[in-house]
Amino acid sequence: MNSRRPMELRYTDPDVDPLLPPPRPPLRAIWMRAACTLPDDPALHACLLAYASDSGFVTTALLPHGVSWLTPGMQVASLDHAMWFHHPFRVDQWLLHSIDSPAASGARGLVRGRIFTRDGKLVASTAQEGLLRQHARPPSTQCRSRLGEAVPALDAEVIAS
Repeated sequence: MNSRRPMELRYTDPDVDPLLPPPRPPLRAIWMRAACTLPDDPALHACLLAYASDSGFVTTALLPHGVSWLTPGMQVASLDHAMWFHHPFRVDQWLLHSIDSPAASGARGLVRGRIFTRDGKLVASTAQEGLLRQHARPPSTQCRSRLGEAVPALDAEVIAS
C-alpha cells in the first residue's frame, strides 16, 4: 500500500485495459478503506467516504461505449455528486461501492451507487451526473490499436443516443 494515498482502492475488475477497454455493462464494484486507522470522528469518516466515492464513479457510464477517461479527446467531468448516509460506519474498514449507470445520453451520464460494509449493511447511497464527450481529433492524431489499426473516435451519437 502506498502511504502517500489517503485511501486504498481495489477494483473488482483490475485486468481491464484502460487504454483499450472492451464495451461491457455499466456496472462496477470498488472496495475502499482509509490507508490508516482513524480517530472515532463520524464527520471525518463521512468526509473521507465522500472523497473516495468519486473514484471510478462517473466513468462507469463510459463502460458500454468501450472508452475510458484516458481515450484521446475524451472529456469527463462531474456535474454533481450527491450522497446519503444511512448508518454509522468506519471508513478505515473495508467498504464496497457497488455502482451502476442506468443512462448515458446527450453527452451526460448518470451513475448511482450503494456502499456496504463487509457484512452487507447498506451505509450510504450515492448519485452523480457527469459530462461525457469526446472531442473530434484530426486523423493524424488517432490512436492505434495493438494491431496497428486506427481506433475510430467515439461517435458523438453513441453517447448522444
